[in-house]
Amino acid sequence: MSNIHPQAIVEPGAQIGNHVTIEAFAVIKGTVTLEDHVVIKSHAYIDGNTTIGNSTVVWPGASIGTKTQDLKYRGEKTFVSIGKRCEIREFVTINSSCQENSTVRIGDDCLIMAYCHVAHNCEIGNKVVMSNSAMLAGHVIVEDYAIIGGMTPVHQFSRIGCYAMVGGFSRVPRDVPPYTVGGGFPYKFGGINIIGLKRHLFPLDVRVALSKAFKITYRYGLHLEEALEKIQGELTPCKEVDHWIAFCRSSKRGLLGLEGVAKCPLNETEELYFED
Repeated sequence: MSNIHPQAIVEPGAQIGNHVTIEAFAVIKGTVTLEDHVVIKSHAYIDGNTTIGNSTVVWPGASIGTKTQDLKYRGEKTFVSIGKRCEIREFVTINSSCQENSTVRIGDDCLIMAYCHVAHNCEIGNKVVMSNSAMLAGHVIVEDYAIIGGMTPVHQFSRIGCYAMVGGFSRVPRDVPPYTVGGGFPYKFGGINIIGLKRHLFPLDVRVALSKAFKITYRYGLHLEEALEKIQGELTPCKEVDHWIAFCRSSKRGLLGLEGVAKCPLNETEELYFED
């Protein structure tokens, strides 16, 4: 039921679903699982305990599930999980994780463009777009519907919130709050991602509330906790504002644009260099 080219290398033990296409010179190692309707293009290399979800397409030269570049790796059993209907474009590298039974996760309907890198212990949500040569260091979290512009490195342990748009040629050393648009180095915010929110049919009252939350956080000169308390006290509760508050309050690296005011202590395990 599948179309496997005779010059493809599929090791014994690999789990191949129905209607899978594997082109010539692709390599599928024995610990890999390809679910139904997956397409693996020529010269792609799929290794490790990797599962690729239904109808995902992996383009030529991509490398998925290979050993992490983290020097702390000691041979633990780790995993890569890629969701449904993703496009993994040319020469993307998605390393396996670090620490026993940990997983690199990529959600459904993601577009990861050519030459992107996803490092160990990363978590990427649904419908995320990573433009060409965007790079995620270890332990980065990217929430649903976020967009990362091309040639942008994201520092380890940083987070990018849902519906955020990060411009190309930026540098992301700390957390980017959800629903925002910004870019550059040093990073500057343009405010709430109004166009993106309109495209996703966010109602006007939610867009207005998020704009007020952004202004209180970034324009009033308040300490972060003071700003969040003001948002809670003055804005009508909704799930988007609640998520803004929860995201900002849970920041471990601090928020971009509030360095020196909102900065929180790093975990003991975090280093101040770009690991990958």
